[in-house]
Amino acid sequence: SSVNPYLKRKPKKRQLSVAEYVEGIVKGDVTILSRAVTLVESVKPEHQAIAQEVIEKCLPYSGNSIRIGISGVPGAGKSTSIDVFGLHVLEKYAGKLAVLAIDPSSERSKGSILGDKTRMEKLSVHPKSFIRPSPSAGSLGGVARKTRETIILCEAAGFDKIFVETVGVGQSETAVHSMVDFFLLIQLAGTGDELQGIKRGIMEMADGIVINKADGDNLERALHLFPAPESGWTPQVMTYSGFYNLGVKEIWKMIYDYIAFVKDNGYFEYRRNEQSKYWMYESINERLRDSFYHNPAIEAMLSDKEQQVLQGKLTSFVAAKSLLDTYFGELKKN
Repeated sequence: SSVNPYLKRKPKKRQLSVAEYVEGIVKGDVTILSRAVTLVESVKPEHQAIAQEVIEKCLPYSGNSIRIGISGVPGAGKSTSIDVFGLHVLEKYAGKLAVLAIDPSSERSKGSILGDKTRMEKLSVHPKSFIRPSPSAGSLGGVARKTRETIILCEAAGFDKIFVETVGVGQSETAVHSMVDFFLLIQLAGTGDELQGIKRGIMEMADGIVINKADGDNLERALHLFPAPESGWTPQVMTYSGFYNLGVKEIWKMIYDYIAFVKDNGYFEYRRNEQSKYWMYESINERLRDSFYHNPAIEAMLSDKEQQVLQGKLTSFVAAKSLLDTYFGELKKN
């Protein structure tokens, strides 16, 4: 019987070599960049091996961008703001812009950020922009590490402005803070009482706060209660309207003033070095955690020990010691 030619499966894309990836990225080929990011996000060991080699070879071409973290409570208008900010930055400062997202919650909401991409209507079709949602599965640590690695690839591809957007309020902000040069918090209009929606720790991380459609006096006062940041910069509060495109120019002047200020006093370089050190330790911790929890002997014992702790037969510390002793014993055997 003859096979319907239209039912033939599409040929699988040939896996590129490390050299082909690097060459494509450095030339600014967005298709190859996208494929490389997919490798970075993959959990397959063979993909990870190629990805790590590509990242290593791209390192010499990276580092020369401004990395901006953008956060805010849901509904603060982040996507519209990023659309407006992105267009302004590309028009005024030229260059290329990558927008990356950290959204560990998308496993539950099934990709909220993909919806956001459609809200960045103008930016998503701009020839000089690259928008990448975060991987939809995985721990915050894993998603954050992959975003940091993606930054390196984007910089090597000539993107000199990187926005890292975070969804929600909490630990993901800390992760974003550990990979950007300037942390911008978008706050909703309203009275100072509404600040309860934003945790104090996140306020303290902010280098600048913008209030969408609003009056900034209450917030300016609240900021003076916080300790002075290490950078020596006094965080500023500005108001703007994403919808009417008001105040956008001033916000970017503030961000570029900040970058000039911290480059001048040495904090820019210091902070990037501190971030690199932080990610070295994060990577070690992640690998050790994975190795521990995926160890067959540990997998076999874990729930039993947990039950004994819950039933009061073992203390937490004795249970933990017993599991760790088993794990280190297994390592010695191998």
